[in-house]
Amino acid sequence: MQVNQTIIIYATSVLIFAGCTTLDPKKQLSAPGDGVIVGEASKFRHIVPAGDLENAAIKEFEKIKSKAKERKELADGENLTLKKLIKISKKLEPHTVAWNPSSINWNWEVILIKSDSLNAFCFPGGKIAFFSGIIDRLKLSDDEIAMIMGHEMAHALREHARARIAKAQITDLGADLLSAVIGLGKSERRLIGFGRQLLGLKFSRSDETDADLVGLDIAARGGFNPQAGLSLWKKMKNANTGSPPEWLSTHPSGSNRISEISKNLPRVIPLYEKSRKSIN
Repeated sequence: MQVNQTIIIYATSVLIFAGCTTLDPKKQLSAPGDGVIVGEASKFRHIVPAGDLENAAIKEFEKIKSKAKERKELADGENLTLKKLIKISKKLEPHTVAWNPSSINWNWEVILIKSDSLNAFCFPGGKIAFFSGIIDRLKLSDDEIAMIMGHEMAHALREHARARIAKAQITDLGADLLSAVIGLGKSERRLIGFGRQLLGLKFSRSDETDADLVGLDIAARGGFNPQAGLSLWKKMKNANTGSPPEWLSTHPSGSNRISEISKNLPRVIPLYEKSRKSIN
């Protein structure tokens, strides 16, 4: 006997949103209130347990590190570019908690993979990877690196991957979805599935705009010039000749991104100036 899929979707949605109404407000995504303004995070993300997704991300990240090390592509602690990335991340990390209170428990980590690829990402739980190509080939300044790092951090803080995977599970109506919603176990199976989904994940245009603006806000609070958001995307647009760079394949570009950043500069420049004064 087959179960009507529409009924399952409806019943699952009721369970999800009923659960959302009783969530601990301290664990809800927030915003500082004095910088950029973004919409509410997707409630669908609550289908996927945050802890399970973060554990899956850690395991997948360790696999990536291991493979890079085997190929002698993983930068060691003496690498000057890696030291720069870590220094930038340390300036941004204090400003992440205001966007996601749970991030206070994240073990932030940055790695550098030696590759011509124009790519960077941040997995749930604060696991960041940069490919040397995006820094070297685009001749990025520290401010521009901070814009990319802030953008990738924002994807994790705003739980975009969690929401995208949750929506995919609703569509698939698989056993993993039901396990996540009503607690039927099979946690290892979920972790494997989450890990695979993270590798091929593509965010929506609204996710990208969200990450652009939140990343801009975080970078400005960390003391990095938000004007670099404009120069970064101009470089990315210029690099997008012929086949698009890998980073652009999952990060749609266009004049509208530059326009949105320009509109929000008046909101973040005061944050940058305040940060620079406190440093000096």
